[in-house]
Amino acid sequence: MDIKTNPTETVTLSVAIVGSGGTGVVTTGKILLESIARFGLYGLMSRSSGPQIRGGESAVMLRIGTAPVDSLDDDFDLLLALDWLNADRFSDEIPITDNSLVLFDPEKGSLPVVFNRSADHQLHLPLEQLAKSIENGRTNMVGLGVLAGMIGLPLDVVRAAAQDALQKKGDATLQATLSCIQAGYAETPEERLIPPLPAPERIEERWNISGNEASGFGALQGGVRFVAAYPITPASEILEWLAPNLERMGGSLLQAEDELASINMIIGASFGGVPSLTATSGPGLSLMMEGLGLAVASETPVVVANVMRGGPSTGIPTKSEQSDLNLALYGFHGDAPHIVLSALSISDCAFTTEWAVKLAERLQAVAIVLTDQSQGQARAVVHPPRQPTLEGKRKLAGGADHYQRYALSDDAVSPMAIPGNANCIYTADGLEHNEQGIPSAMAKDHRQQLEKRKVKLTQFDYGDDWAEITGQGEICLVTWGSATGAAREAAARLTRAGHPAKTVAVRLLAPFSAAHFRAATANANQLLVVEQNHGGQFFEYLNAQRVLPANAESLAQPGPLPIKPNEIFNCVLQGL
Repeated sequence: MDIKTNPTETVTLSVAIVGSGGTGVVTTGKILLESIARFGLYGLMSRSSGPQIRGGESAVMLRIGTAPVDSLDDDFDLLLALDWLNADRFSDEIPITDNSLVLFDPEKGSLPVVFNRSADHQLHLPLEQLAKSIENGRTNMVGLGVLAGMIGLPLDVVRAAAQDALQKKGDATLQATLSCIQAGYAETPEERLIPPLPAPERIEERWNISGNEASGFGALQGGVRFVAAYPITPASEILEWLAPNLERMGGSLLQAEDELASINMIIGASFGGVPSLTATSGPGLSLMMEGLGLAVASETPVVVANVMRGGPSTGIPTKSEQSDLNLALYGFHGDAPHIVLSALSISDCAFTTEWAVKLAERLQAVAIVLTDQSQGQARAVVHPPRQPTLEGKRKLAGGADHYQRYALSDDAVSPMAIPGNANCIYTADGLEHNEQGIPSAMAKDHRQQLEKRKVKLTQFDYGDDWAEITGQGEICLVTWGSATGAAREAAARLTRAGHPAKTVAVRLLAPFSAAHFRAATANANQLLVVEQNHGGQFFEYLNAQRVLPANAESLAQPGPLPIKPNEIFNCVLQGL
């Protein structure tokens, strides 16, 4: 079996685990990922479940590498089945080939036909028998030991990771777990069916973090000290992570009764001088639009972390799709300039959210950060994220006479007063107004304030952070958000195949940096826009900005299946 390589010739191995609800699939994946991190390797772990509220089938998909990996591979090298109950529902999410190895206990059923068509290599293991031989034994921990042995992870590393993860379960459970891992590890075949991953020469600092946790961390780093939100899949983990950590920083989190309440609460807190954020997904963002319009009109800085899922309506809550782009760009009523950003990886969720908070504060604007389920609920072993250099401070009003809240200034950002300053009294509401804040229906005042709210965003220098550009070549893959990892890997494969390619991954979606984009794509003789939705929303947006050449092509694929590097690779080759 050949071990694959990613863009930097990184050795990688792809592993999937499936089982029914309660078998501990996700726990197994988390401990395996932590073991990988402690060994000095990198990894990406995505998870999937059925549409049930509780229980049902579950799966985790991991890609392990000797350097950071930002995308799942085209297929899987190892598949471990704790049981086969409804596992056939994952057959399209977990593609296996004739070279894949399937590990399972024949006492839990035979390999389903949908998998059997591709898999020639099977390894039957007495997982349940081994678990039953140990008091309080668990099949998933036996399976963990088998996987660790197959991958080549040291037993003591895996045992230490499991001990830290399960220390609150009590001594009896912990000892049973360690015994099960050791029993499974002993089942590793003497004749290696897959090459073990090489041990790293040195271990660098790395984080094991999910996209939602990274978004919460970025919010704290940016200065957010108040959060109000209503739980919604797949954004709720942002709130769960922020609740204790925000309190440690002197802030507070409030669970509102609905999304309308939450957006108005953070507008109120920000109006009072506290940087504020809410987290939601598509249905919640729809409900927030009127409130966000108020924030635009009153120039009150707020941040919305929107973790996209399959739609429309309640759609596919547990799966991923980049389908809220049009909503984020165009959902406001009236002319309401605002900022829309997209995180380009799990690690970048931290950078982009922190940047959003600082931009919102600096420009007194609404900032929407788009991530999605495949980023938010996935975990990765990554290098510590970088931080934006922007100073995210508000322009605060002094005590001058004749205070003008919405004064026309050179940078179009007016001094903002904090309630309680007797010399800075003004009317604050959602009506159009003049420079003093007095409601006005005069055409001149409306034009001036519309232009002011637009210019402060469009003339601001966002620097090089508007996008990340990798590679060189006349083939250009343009993308955004979670599709970035697959696009970059496809570009690297094209380059190795003799077709030099570059990737332009756009982080700043609005206001759009047309001049920068044209410069970045100027030498492209083939341009493909890659995104995870059905309507080609980003492709149409770029066309509306008049920045695409006439021969530009679109690869728009809806969820829930992620775009694979080979799909992009083949699409480009067909164009050639």
